Amino acid sequence: MAIFVLDKKKQPLMPCSEKRARLLLQRGRAVVHKRYPFTIRLKDRVGGSTQPLSLGIDPGSKTTGLALIREPDSQQRHVLCLFELIHRGYQIKKALQQRAAFRRRRRSANLRYRAPRFNNRTKPKGWLAPSLQHRVDTVTAWVNRLNRLAPVTAISQELVRFDTQKLDNPEINGVEYQQGTLLGYEVREYLLEKWGRECAYCGTADTPLEIEHVIPRSRGGSNRVSNLTLSCHPCNQSKDALSLVDFFATDKGLKKRLKANGHTANARLERVQRQLKQPLRDASAINATRWALFNALKATSLPVAVGTGGRTKYNRQRLGIPKTHVLDAACVGAFDALHAWQVPTLTIKAMGRGSYQRTRLTKHGFPRGYLMRQKQVHGFQTGDMVRAMVPTGKKAGTHTGRVAVRKTGSFNIQTEQGAVQGISHKYCTLIQRGDGYGYHFTPFTHLTGGAGQAVA
Repeated sequence: MAIFVLDKKKQPLMPCSEKRARLLLQRGRAVVHKRYPFTIRLKDRVGGSTQPLSLGIDPGSKTTGLALIREPDSQQRHVLCLFELIHRGYQIKKALQQRAAFRRRRRSANLRYRAPRFNNRTKPKGWLAPSLQHRVDTVTAWVNRLNRLAPVTAISQELVRFDTQKLDNPEINGVEYQQGTLLGYEVREYLLEKWGRECAYCGTADTPLEIEHVIPRSRGGSNRVSNLTLSCHPCNQSKDALSLVDFFATDKGLKKRLKANGHTANARLERVQRQLKQPLRDASAINATRWALFNALKATSLPVAVGTGGRTKYNRQRLGIPKTHVLDAACVGAFDALHAWQVPTLTIKAMGRGSYQRTRLTKHGFPRGYLMRQKQVHGFQTGDMVRAMVPTGKKAGTHTGRVAVRKTGSFNIQTEQGAVQGISHKYCTLIQRGDGYGYHFTPFTHLTGGAGQAVA
């Protein structure tokens, strides 16, 4: 993985290799500027020649992939760094729902006759729910951060992936867009996302999948996507014109495949029936935020190129690249070859910066405990990256990770191997101040025949 380099005045230079960064640090020509992502600052150089770098973005509801790419020409790409940004939209939504419930209880207890006033509030144009706005803000913040660490000259964003209504009628236009479900999402991409890239009936993965009608056309089934699913070839052939219940009850080949995959017929049938009714919330979140993110990226003054999900998938399958968010980000747009993509991924998890709320509450909203008023203890704060070197005892050794402080000075450290509790502040050394994110490296593992390659 490439190492970010800054000059003496903290201006970005071209990233270098790990070996070169190690030599610069050993010879005293550079100092560590930041641990995550690892950045060095030169002590004897101002300015220098740079090459054009582009930042690929694959937006997701729960995870967004970022890829820093060097493009010597319009047809060749070399991957320098991969970042997987994990959002916390669900936690934000849950916290807001809990806060609203507590507020509603207080109003009913103290002002039982006052009518709620939420209907009087108007929202500004372009307003997004906080859980959705968080995705836009987090991606934009990391684009700006990487722009300060590397000479990024362009941005590539996967934009047109979820278009949800030409599924039923490719010739649709005008007011017809208001008649139907799922406006603008490619059928196969939608089904792959909804059914987890495996056969909906037997659960087999890493095999070519076929689009199948849950209610057969001979029994009055339609071509609407709510009646479509994905199945392997044996399931598609043996189901034929059977109803869903009859297929799970009578087909012996299906039962053998279910047993081989560790599933039961009843549990799998219930899952299929439940999944048919479940909307694709993640696709809705992407639809709601994709243009807001595009406008936010344009405000960075960098040229923004957009590509479709179909083009990204075509590039990935043509080059035999596994299906991951970060590699999708590297495959956005039009190019011929992608080099050096087998690099580790820096996983960045949005953790938040703590809470203003100093009172712990029960599920009914009553106080059950109180937090200390100050956030720092012996110079450390929850979220800081620390290294603890414990000389003796059961926890002897070196522990590196995100710290959770206590008033007593006995801290907890979340390492990649798990949480280590009861570490004294005397053994802790600060590595990097908390910035609202947790970090860990995911080494590259080649996914032979992965989910991204299973479906043509």
